[in-house]
Amino acid sequence: MAKANAKLSNVPTRIGFGWDSHAFKSGIPLLIGGVRLDYDKGLGGHSDGDVLLHAITDALLGGIAGPDIGTLFPPSDPQWKGADSVVFLQEALRRVTAAGYAIANLDSTLILNAPKIGPHAAEIRSRVAGLLGIPEDCIGLKAKTPEGLNTDNAAVAHVVVLLQKKKKKS
Repeated sequence: MAKANAKLSNVPTRIGFGWDSHAFKSGIPLLIGGVRLDYDKGLGGHSDGDVLLHAITDALLGGIAGPDIGTLFPPSDPQWKGADSVVFLQEALRRVTAAGYAIANLDSTLILNAPKIGPHAAEIRSRVAGLLGIPEDCIGLKAKTPEGLNTDNAAVAHVVVLLQKKKKKS
């Protein structure tokens, strides 16, 4: 088994998948993809509840077979109460880089009734691209309504990321 695992570390591409959900809650700001949206409710959670950045973080960590966001930043640890999700994303990126990979592209789907994401999509894509250090045309962002899923008071994010092995400098 060790030989098979050693071969995997040389695989030129890897895929990571992340998923997250948070319920809407009054009295807190709504952050999606590091962008504050004007809405009367935010997403509850131990940190800032940024469902998209959480799913991206897990996708990146999954792509390198790393620990998940809850293991690295446990909700039981008071230091992460209200934390900026950018901190989680930066740690995942650090680990991806240390593993010798770079992000090729990312695709995401948000599932929520409101607010409408369309008017904010360009800003969210730009912010995520900036945080990840990749071009905006490497970020896919779609939004769907949760028709028939009975999740009207929640936001869900699905993310898939393609990682490429960085070429070693000669």
